[in-house]
Amino acid sequence: MNLANWLHQTGLVRPGAPALRSGTQLHATYAEFAFRSSAIGRWLGARHGIGKGDRVAIFTRNCPEYLEILYGVLWIGAAVVPINHKLHPREADWILRNAEAKLVLTGTGAVFSDDLPSPCHEIAINGAELVQAVACAQPDSYRPPVPAEDGALAWLFYTSGTTGRPKGVILTHHNLRMMATTYALDVDPVLPQDHSLYAAPMSHGAGLYNFQFVRAGACHVIPESRGFDPTEIQALGEALGNLVFFAAPTMVKRLVSHAARAGFSGEGIRTIIYGGGPMYTADLEEALRVLGPKFAQIYGQGESPMTITAMSRAMVGADDHPNAASRRASVGIAQSCVEVRVVDAQMQEAATGEVGEVVVRGDTVMAGYWRNPEATAAAVVDGWLKTGDLGRFDADGFLTLTDRSKDVIISGGTNIYPREVEEALLTHPQVFEASVIGQPHPEWGEEVVAFIVQTGEDLATADLDDWCKAQIASFKKPKRYVFVLELPKNSYGKVLKTSLRAQLADGQPAGLASGVNDDERV
Repeated sequence: MNLANWLHQTGLVRPGAPALRSGTQLHATYAEFAFRSSAIGRWLGARHGIGKGDRVAIFTRNCPEYLEILYGVLWIGAAVVPINHKLHPREADWILRNAEAKLVLTGTGAVFSDDLPSPCHEIAINGAELVQAVACAQPDSYRPPVPAEDGALAWLFYTSGTTGRPKGVILTHHNLRMMATTYALDVDPVLPQDHSLYAAPMSHGAGLYNFQFVRAGACHVIPESRGFDPTEIQALGEALGNLVFFAAPTMVKRLVSHAARAGFSGEGIRTIIYGGGPMYTADLEEALRVLGPKFAQIYGQGESPMTITAMSRAMVGADDHPNAASRRASVGIAQSCVEVRVVDAQMQEAATGEVGEVVVRGDTVMAGYWRNPEATAAAVVDGWLKTGDLGRFDADGFLTLTDRSKDVIISGGTNIYPREVEEALLTHPQVFEASVIGQPHPEWGEEVVAFIVQTGEDLATADLDDWCKAQIASFKKPKRYVFVLELPKNSYGKVLKTSLRAQLADGQPAGLASGVNDDERV
């Protein structure tokens, strides 16, 4: 079944219900939302030759038109490729080529140069062509969404691996429908009077969570700032009420800090779903103290979107259970659409309390990696997705994550992959060796630290910053550089990142040739 049918049906049943807002200003009712998406789908097919199975990319900040375009793509049986707007155009270009996208929609229509891979070309979301296509659509031209098989590609989500190259995760209509259905069972009820707020990027988890709110006929709110602003969220909560939104732990921390200073106790906020990185127990306790029991937790991956484990508001806020503290430190229990196990290296189930790799099987697990059978075979074994995360179950089925077997850095809820940063640094003529790790950070969860072995004269950190900005997204560049005489390695020549982490934890990196900035060279 085509997921766009949910919008089609809601447009018929709740035509006058507010569907899209920019801040408090109404952008579209559900009848208008469905009509515009239908018109966009028809325009994609007639003007640009987009059809079933074709890929259409969206590379822009959050905006009300994002959802109209997303559903317009699904309406005609094509697949959406949401690209993180914070990526460098060069990185987005790689995704477009790998996905063989026929079209990319951007905020300005002038993000990419003219050498996009044929037949892909760029269109401005608010450009005359798209605006006119919607404005000129006639009421009698409206048609329901085309049929789509459950196993058809709906959302091609690009996530990176330890190789540093992004991999396209194939999420089907069935995957996403089960994800959305499970939400109401395991995470939080979905109410027609909800205001689903998009303060986190719609290309990721926040955007994935649109489907259940469309089905319920709730209103979707895009902040005027197009991002996360605690003062704005407070104002929207007070003006609209029943705000529900997904937030990375660093966003929760910023909101709680603002609330404590402003004397804001969370009026108008119904539920905050946190995930995408570790939420430290002390931060969660402070959040509950300041804003009350408004928090639900999810743990998932792009390969099993938003659906591995969860804790509802009742579970997170419960104080009357003898294991309340340990449960809050966990990531909850298996969601109802999946099986979750902790296994050893031979895929044998670990005993209760024993640490092993977390694996998951069920209706939300991806259909595979886009045109990458080797990576798919390595990630999915006998139907079980190997998450690369280490954890343990308690006797009540609550999963606690203990570490990550991969070196991914999660900063502000966004994955940063060290190999990608290292490759950018190593192209600098004065960088001989580089190794990148994450260091705990009180606000962002982790920050990127690069250990550098340089050649020749002293290298300015500002030069390295500029070098990285020219090749990768700004948020990925190191926040700290540690210049060393050599990198610790094992007998096979592999850099020992565990040793680098230990040195940072001790506060005394060994073999320092220079400090973390130009003023601390020794």
